[in-house]
Amino acid sequence: MAIPEPNAIVVHKTEVCRSQMILRVAPLDWEIGRFNPGQYAMIGLPASAPRCANSEPERTAHSDEFFVQRSYSIASPPTERNFIEFYITLVRDGTLSPRLFALTVGDKLWLSKNFSGMFTLLRVPIDANVVFVATGTGLSPCMSIIRSHFDSAGSRRFALIHGARHSCELGYRAELESLAQKSDRLTYINLISRPQEETPAWKGRTGYVQEVWKSGAIAGAWGFEPTPENTHVFVSGNPAMCDAMTAILKEQGYREQTFREPGELHLERFW
Repeated sequence: MAIPEPNAIVVHKTEVCRSQMILRVAPLDWEIGRFNPGQYAMIGLPASAPRCANSEPERTAHSDEFFVQRSYSIASPPTERNFIEFYITLVRDGTLSPRLFALTVGDKLWLSKNFSGMFTLLRVPIDANVVFVATGTGLSPCMSIIRSHFDSAGSRRFALIHGARHSCELGYRAELESLAQKSDRLTYINLISRPQEETPAWKGRTGYVQEVWKSGAIAGAWGFEPTPENTHVFVSGNPAMCDAMTAILKEQGYREQTFREPGELHLERFW
């Protein structure tokens, strides 16, 4: 495809770990349009853009005239008008993410002006509680929703179960712990699946997010059982985890939301 002119600039970059980063991108001479928390934007770079040092040869080689674009969920809230924030995983043999990881503050790239996605609270009743079950950077859309709706009026309860391989991959951990300490309306549970690789030793939860859901930890924190009648569940991240959670939730009576059919189970698979 034709290479569009860059229309955005990197204004902030934080490496969460060697394989994850938080990237803030600001528009050049245009205003960020309206989007709903939980939606995604498209980011693009030409194939001629350099790849980061710790990448591997990409699976499919492209000529310098090729333009690469991918969708990334937005982590910032719509009230942030100066930049859009993304939480990105490095796919070492991928096409776009190694090029994004090579960017530094001041570098330019292409950013879509339109936003898409159904992973939002638009079809969730105002009195329904919300549980997020996420792995890795599947946390991104959950952060946008929490940052947007957590302080709103009402008695809705939020819970977030976030799993990663290592503790350094628990992005936004300090922010989420702070929010949870300030209000009992947010229950935050994190865990890792490879504690044997941690130095110093990890003292928190271990295992997988679906095990936390089945353990009744949310009911223990809330004082009541989350059910399809009172709670919507948002599942995002690794496709295998999404499939496992979908099977568990459907057995419990949750219906998957589609474009045409309402439901209490919302999915966003991160490939």
